[in-house]
Amino acid sequence: MKSESQTNWAARFAAFLVVCVLVLIGIGGLVTSKGAGMAVPDWPTTYGYNMFLFPISQWHGGIFYEHSHRLVASYVGFMTLILTVWLWFSESRRWVKWMGLAALVMVAIQGLLGGLRVTLFKDQLGIIHAALAQVFLCWIACLAFVGSRWWKCVQPSTSEMVVSRSIKPSFVVASVLVFAQLFLGACLRHQHAGLAVPDFPLAYGKIWPPTDSTFIETINQSRTDVRDFKPITAGHIHLHMAHRIGAILVLGAILISSLKARQGFAVGHGLRSLANFWIITVCVQVCLGMVTIWFNKPADIATLHVLVGAICLVTGVLGSLALARLSFPATDLIRSAGGSTSNPQIATV
Repeated sequence: MKSESQTNWAARFAAFLVVCVLVLIGIGGLVTSKGAGMAVPDWPTTYGYNMFLFPISQWHGGIFYEHSHRLVASYVGFMTLILTVWLWFSESRRWVKWMGLAALVMVAIQGLLGGLRVTLFKDQLGIIHAALAQVFLCWIACLAFVGSRWWKCVQPSTSEMVVSRSIKPSFVVASVLVFAQLFLGACLRHQHAGLAVPDFPLAYGKIWPPTDSTFIETINQSRTDVRDFKPITAGHIHLHMAHRIGAILVLGAILISSLKARQGFAVGHGLRSLANFWIITVCVQVCLGMVTIWFNKPADIATLHVLVGAICLVTGVLGSLALARLSFPATDLIRSAGGSTSNPQIATV
């Protein structure tokens, strides 16, 4: 068994990497919101320069956002490589080693998707790129969590195990809904059509807007936004309305899950605090979504909407993982990992 200090420092490094990935997602959101995705038309070079030698004097306009995104992405990739090697040589749990290796593979695929999005000019790749970014963020957050002292040392009581097993399914469902909602949001953003429905809470003054060809032609002819948006289609409107419905489902699922956690755990318990934070986060997210519509999709607000959505997803995933950890005795987790120990509460779990 490797020393506790080694593993804990690796977990702290992973937690720092989570912050870096959030920054990367935020910059990526700005790239899309400001229409800067093709400001740099070549890859892996930047206007023929080595990416890391591109002159600062040329960082202006959309180039600033796109090139910054590339540099931060490279930094995150290098940090992931360090974390993978660190875990491989310091971590005693084999499954955590493989989680680290999977993270490295994931970030490599993510970088390749980002490059192909530029060279192939495919919006579909941008959607996959955005979705994988959320998966990678959660993966690194889980790596940080399973390396924490809490994960290794927690000794759940019988009541905690019972409560956790009853609440865990609702947390998992809510987290899946959040990811589905973020995927829908990525689809909307990468359509590059602006706001398919510009009013809220109604949609073109109705509960459900018409999508016949005459109506679509009328709204496209009446659009006055100077930004270079593609024409609205019926599919865009349906996707936008699906995103609104998804927001209601996500809000309801998180409220139900969090209220269950508040009822099941005592004041001061970590999962009760997490539930409170989750409620606040999703409420902020809903407000940002409304502001995005009311103010015609300002880039900064739209990007903040993406970032808070990512935080909302990570919160749900970590909550689900914590409930899974509390649902079973440490000995069960050790056995499932293929290990054994004379002190199952604090050894290698």
